[in-house]
Amino acid sequence: MIRRPTDLPKLNELSSTLLNVKFYKIVRSLLTPFVCCGVYFYCAVQDLWFFSVCILIYLSFITYASVSHDLVHRTLKLPKFWNHFFLTLIELLALRSGHAYQRAHLHHHRTFPTNKDIEGNASKLSFLSVLFCGITFQVKIWLWALKAGGRKRTLVLMEGLLCFSIILSALLLYNVFPIFFIYVSLMIAGSWVIPFFTSYIPHDPFQEDLLKQTRLFRGKIASFIAMEHLYHLEHHLYPTVPHHNWPKLAKLLDPYFERKEIKSIRFLF
Repeated sequence: MIRRPTDLPKLNELSSTLLNVKFYKIVRSLLTPFVCCGVYFYCAVQDLWFFSVCILIYLSFITYASVSHDLVHRTLKLPKFWNHFFLTLIELLALRSGHAYQRAHLHHHRTFPTNKDIEGNASKLSFLSVLFCGITFQVKIWLWALKAGGRKRTLVLMEGLLCFSIILSALLLYNVFPIFFIYVSLMIAGSWVIPFFTSYIPHDPFQEDLLKQTRLFRGKIASFIAMEHLYHLEHHLYPTVPHHNWPKLAKLLDPYFERKEIKSIRFLF
């Protein structure tokens, strides 16, 4: 069970629209990863490598942190088949198993900050250790998800094999299609920082107060750098809210955080 403060406002008391996302925003979210992938190959063919690298950084970020994350929690309210389909396909663009991610992340919500939390345990490591653990993180959660069994085990296995096939293809085609090899290499390397950004930075597992175990971020600079994604505490409290509505949720929760004397982290302002 997810632990929550007993005096936490109910979602419908905050707003009746926090679970709603306009259709065009859903379509835009689902298409963006594929557009990014296409832009990379176009820029790479044109030798525009600065833009190629930047677009892959953006692709890795928006998949794991928002689009795939919404699919993990099913907050876009897609039919079950299409939710599975897009979770698999979009995470494959980043050479990751979508359903291993789903298992590990939902398990994180249930078990953080205990040692059973395979995703959140990185928050207990030292700075250097968490950077190194990112190298094997995706393989680690994939193997963990396989051992967990259940109905989605076949999907997890299939996604892992597809990732391996893509990597093998990139190696075999290196001499004739090097930009594909570079794409695969950069996407794999991009996943190495996931434990640092999604576990180490937003969490403080050594706090006893539930509201302090996940850090509160505010400020224009933080919002700009994280592209309106530094709402991890709000997400822990209300995991059914899609990422499109996190800024609105944060504003509605500010009075509650003030009453509870939860101090926010700001970068200058």
